[in-house]
Amino acid sequence: MISCAIKSYEPGFNQPSVEPSQPSLPYRGNYDLVGTRRYASTTPAAKKSSNIPLFFLTGGVVGLATYIYLDRARKHEPIQEKSPFDPQNFVDFKLKKIIPYNHNTSTFVFEIPNNEASLLPVASCLVVKASDPEALKDAKGKPVIRPYTPISSPDHKGDFSLLIKKYETGNASKYIHELKEGDTLSFKGPIAKFPYKANEFDEVALIGGGSGITPLYQVLTHALSDKTNKTKFKLLFSNVTEQDILLREDLDALQKKYPDNLDVVYLLDKPGSNWTGPSGFINTDIIKKHVAPASLGDKVKVFVCGPPGQVAAVAGKKAGMKQGEIGGILKELGYTEDQVYKF
Repeated sequence: MISCAIKSYEPGFNQPSVEPSQPSLPYRGNYDLVGTRRYASTTPAAKKSSNIPLFFLTGGVVGLATYIYLDRARKHEPIQEKSPFDPQNFVDFKLKKIIPYNHNTSTFVFEIPNNEASLLPVASCLVVKASDPEALKDAKGKPVIRPYTPISSPDHKGDFSLLIKKYETGNASKYIHELKEGDTLSFKGPIAKFPYKANEFDEVALIGGGSGITPLYQVLTHALSDKTNKTKFKLLFSNVTEQDILLREDLDALQKKYPDNLDVVYLLDKPGSNWTGPSGFINTDIIKKHVAPASLGDKVKVFVCGPPGQVAAVAGKKAGMKQGEIGGILKELGYTEDQVYKF
């Protein structure tokens, strides 16, 4: 095939004359091959129409069709009606990812089959044991079982996350920190804790220490994400050093996003030279300064979670899985059992 360029002449311009010696060519419409000449009597070239409007129209139709398809797909997507966890039996979940947080704490992400969500109620936790019945036992040969509160949202699909601090005296935490991606861990739950209801209280104080932040964080993220929330939250979070503050970036982000409903106070036992916040243990003066008074009655609630010694000093010892009597600083300040909940 011979490839030829095409040349046209616009009206009003001088067109080349035809040399007498050149034989006439058949009429080719408005366009002639390069190297030929066109008679002046031929019709000027018609302006070629643009395909741009058609391009945008086609793109718009495709986009609209895609939107309609996805919207219908979402509407026909089956609604998950139950949690993948079993409150009566342990179920194995595969460890999907390990994300180091600091020198002794990591986030462990576990896969949920079928892209389901955990659907855990707030506040609640899961109890954990080794998938291998011979792998994690106490001195009496019984399986070691420990409670952990996920930090991921209950409606997050595909996986759930546990933030776990390794304690040298904690057999369960040490075992979990030795797991590799692809290993499994056995879970049972949810284990219901406090049934949080939106705007049930005007003021809520959350007093925590170390890894005890996780159930408090669960309550905070759940409550603050509710557009109807009017409750004001005060978090008192104590740690040994600044490097030990867990979820600090997330807590700071929440405080920035909800400045009228959340105030966070960090306390350190061993502050560095650049620390400007309060230091020492959570004491009577700190609570009187930051926590709403007991005189507010049923309009105030105080949640407490941390090491056993801290919980006992602030609110009295727990009686196993039960709340135990109110005690410590909160009792001295007049708070009642109805106003305090110990995770």
